[in-house]
Amino acid sequence: MSVYLDYNASSKVRPQAIEAALKALKMGGNASSIHGPGRAARAMIEDARGAVADLVGAIPGQVTFTSGGTEANNLAIMSAKASGIERLIVLSTEHESIIATAQASGLQVLSWPVDGLGLADLDWLQAILADGTPSMACLAMANSETGVIQPIGAVTALTGPAGAWLHVDAVQTVGKLAIDFQSMGADTLALSGHKVGGPQGSGALVASGRINLVRIQHGGGHERGRRAGTENLSGIVGFAAAARASQPNVLAHQALWRDAAAERLKAAGAVVMGEGAPRLPQTLFIAMPGFGSELQVMSLDLAGYAVSAGAACSAGKVTGSAVIKAMGREDLANFTLRISGGWDTTEADWQGFAEVWVQAYARVARRVA
Repeated sequence: MSVYLDYNASSKVRPQAIEAALKALKMGGNASSIHGPGRAARAMIEDARGAVADLVGAIPGQVTFTSGGTEANNLAIMSAKASGIERLIVLSTEHESIIATAQASGLQVLSWPVDGLGLADLDWLQAILADGTPSMACLAMANSETGVIQPIGAVTALTGPAGAWLHVDAVQTVGKLAIDFQSMGADTLALSGHKVGGPQGSGALVASGRINLVRIQHGGGHERGRRAGTENLSGIVGFAAAARASQPNVLAHQALWRDAAAERLKAAGAVVMGEGAPRLPQTLFIAMPGFGSELQVMSLDLAGYAVSAGAACSAGKVTGSAVIKAMGREDLANFTLRISGGWDTTEADWQGFAEVWVQAYARVARRVA
């Protein structure tokens, strides 16, 4: 049986989410219809809105359901542009859905540097914001590859006084760490259902009362006019069921399992990226010079372990990690591997992975010796 250690790509769907989604699929009904089935569908969506809001410490009315984290990021950035923002400040290690949307926005885009651990350069941000240009700063609360957690409080201490819009991509963080949107100080927060154990194709953008969302998908008045299109009922209620089943910080114990595995890999010469910075407890991102990313993934897959190169894949071709390049280690960009556990990962899964990886690397080392 395959061992799944690629939760940062997509979580296994939780049993509670499957049950809820199936119930919605069997019920039918359009939430915009005023007959009985329509009203029942609407009630399920509003109940789900409350559950997702509770997960991140938000108010239900602040939650707009989307097709996922990518759409949520798009909606935030384009709403900022419509509000009069003139400049986008994008962390250099950001997800492509933020980088590509920023580049397509027509606005000035500045690449916000990180240090060797992948942490945002706060001095650079403070200097940039000092000129008073209406700006939006975008950063992931936790990086999808390294798992490095950004100091959101320190960032808001700079963006707030400067009047800058702060957009936080919490796709990788939700359900893993506690989030309190009300006290965070961010203006918008992107979420994804399938990263927390819900179905793929569901997500949300949480927005504070300080800003207005301007829809990028036109049509009917769905989602309070913020996002046109018939709601994905099964995806939304599945997302909500996963949110209810999630217990932030419940994965904290995996840090011990991850670190034990990391020590075995480091003994063979692997470099742990982001080590020394706060990281998600179930995420390990390593680089092994001479052991290519694609070969690592294939070797582990053949041994029954599903992991990721931690880099973009196009037509089956693995490219070097842009995150590692931004961290100043371009020399390691083609030798990375990401291992990420989830809600049903065991200590034996981490131990087995480490054993298989060490064996695979030993075979490679013998061939090049």
